[in-house]
Amino acid sequence: MRGPRVGIATRPTADTAPAGPPDGEPGAGPGGPGAGDPGPLATDGTHDDGTWSADPYARALRTGRGPLFLRRSDGRLLPLELERWCAAADAADLEVLRRCEGAVLDVGCGPGRLVAALGARGRRVLGIDVSEAAVARTVALGGQALRRSVFESLPGEGRWGTALLIDGNVGIGGDPRALLDRTAQLLAPGGLLIAETVTGPDLDERVQVHVTDARGAVGNPFPWARLGTPALLRHAARTGWAPVDQWTAGGRSFVALRRRRTLALPCRTTRAAAEPAKSTAVISSQRAAKPSGDKPLPDA
Repeated sequence: MRGPRVGIATRPTADTAPAGPPDGEPGAGPGGPGAGDPGPLATDGTHDDGTWSADPYARALRTGRGPLFLRRSDGRLLPLELERWCAAADAADLEVLRRCEGAVLDVGCGPGRLVAALGARGRRVLGIDVSEAAVARTVALGGQALRRSVFESLPGEGRWGTALLIDGNVGIGGDPRALLDRTAQLLAPGGLLIAETVTGPDLDERVQVHVTDARGAVGNPFPWARLGTPALLRHAARTGWAPVDQWTAGGRSFVALRRRRTLALPCRTTRAAAEPAKSTAVISSQRAAKPSGDKPLPDA
């Protein structure tokens, strides 16, 4: 079932949005990793494929409470950390945001905690999500969000400084290489990707899942991928990404990759202090969709 076509949702107007990365920030200057302004955050319509926009997920986002799960085709339940997603950005999230460069695109922004936190810091940021409820909640926090799949046309393609794939969103579409290729198209040359991976074993799996809750309500099935850090680094090496850093914080694992220009940058491993670990998060938002036939958004 296709929902109503909607455009970008935002409480502030485009004129009141931050005009670009503040002077002196990493990647803000000409030729830096975040060089270039993605342009005004205004757009045309989008789609609803009934996966993350299905009733269990939408209802949980409206209330801010779970439990919520992804049910695999083999019956196994993967818990979703909905309460954390609906809370303010925690210490692990803030470590991610500290590393962002230039204008930021949050892919699968969910209820918008990262968009809101970046916006509060004066950063130019746009969240995208296929869930109308997720976009509405992001807007309620004062953020800018667009209801659209990452595989559809997006504003500022090729000029974003940083893309985020947090809360398991590296699994979007069930095809990591396709997602990495698409993300590279969205970033400026030398742009930064920060992705969250599954903590623990060297996991690299493709699964069919649907969203469900404690009452057994179900959404439509869709493909998903689950990757540990070694697997993501393998896929990244095959799709033209240079590893920059990897770290753990609050029981969660993260990888930073840079869109290659010429040479790969050295990879280092660090550990950031953060809040105690909570239950394992799996996902936040979108599945691969056929690219939209809508006209791409105008530049500034």
